[in-house]
Amino acid sequence: MPDTRDRNLAIRMVGRSGHPSTGAAEADVVPIRARNAGIPLDLDLIRGQAANRSAIERRAATLGKRRSIKKEWQAAWLLRAVTMIDLTTLAGDDTPGRVARLGAKARQPVRPDLLRALGAEDLGLRVASICVYPTMVPAAVEALARTDIPVCAVAAGFPAGLTPLAQRVDEIHEAVEAGAREIDIVITRRHVLTGDWEALYDEVRVFHEACGEAHLKTIMATGELGSLRNVARASWTCMMAGADFIKTSTGKEKVNATLPVGLVMARAIRAYRQLSGFHVGLKPAGGVGKAKQALEWLILVKEELGGAWLDRSLFRIGASSLLADIERQLEHWATGRYSAYHRHPLG
Repeated sequence: MPDTRDRNLAIRMVGRSGHPSTGAAEADVVPIRARNAGIPLDLDLIRGQAANRSAIERRAATLGKRRSIKKEWQAAWLLRAVTMIDLTTLAGDDTPGRVARLGAKARQPVRPDLLRALGAEDLGLRVASICVYPTMVPAAVEALARTDIPVCAVAAGFPAGLTPLAQRVDEIHEAVEAGAREIDIVITRRHVLTGDWEALYDEVRVFHEACGEAHLKTIMATGELGSLRNVARASWTCMMAGADFIKTSTGKEKVNATLPVGLVMARAIRAYRQLSGFHVGLKPAGGVGKAKQALEWLILVKEELGGAWLDRSLFRIGASSLLADIERQLEHWATGRYSAYHRHPLG
């Protein structure tokens, strides 16, 4: 076990004021920026997108191997990952009581005894948001009263996105009026599969306007889009229409968040930033249930987008079980022992 003072210093540096790195903290500088207002649709740019699957998959396969994150730095990265989690419950048997318990976990995501053992009790650790169905928004707002943790609502016919457009817009309005500060909409996949980029742009633009001050995350259901090229095209279209975040999946598809898809989306975000000047966030969701996977996504974001994106304002992980595994890993670092999952409920 390393010297406790050195270990705790490293954890505090990354957990509070630095970005995860393999050896030294960096300045936690997130530039002041305007929200993505969108730009006019450029069909030539969208149709010209390409994706070399073999090269993308080779690159994605290196992410967890080229950077080996160990010891106190791994604990620090995992603490940073906690602050980027959209803690989610999207079950058919959700109740106000379950949402209240989720809110309590959002306020105190890691057990106080573990934070003390890590020297991180003064970090003010919390998750990025809690994500629920629109009908659960009032209960979520109540659960997070007197905190700055936002409520996120899935909307627009989640998860299929096949209800009438007016109904999907009304759902967004109702969620915002109930207190949701972030809206995760799901796009109509057939627009991508048929190459109707004008229809997708117009749809997302309507959702953007319906959200008002609430941040818009566009769920693209990448596992159902057919190709990485379509992922790139859909990413560009959603960003041009004003999405604040582009998100991989609903979590309900057979294939959800994968690193190759994340790589395509991250590179689209980087290119869109260079073209428009706007920063757009990235949110993987679905299938990110292990601490090791969270670390791989953090590495991807850092290497492809830079340290400024390692902040809850530009990177989120949509998850329900991830927090429990992160807490188990932190307990192993602090005590040398793994604990049972039931000791970390509502993770």
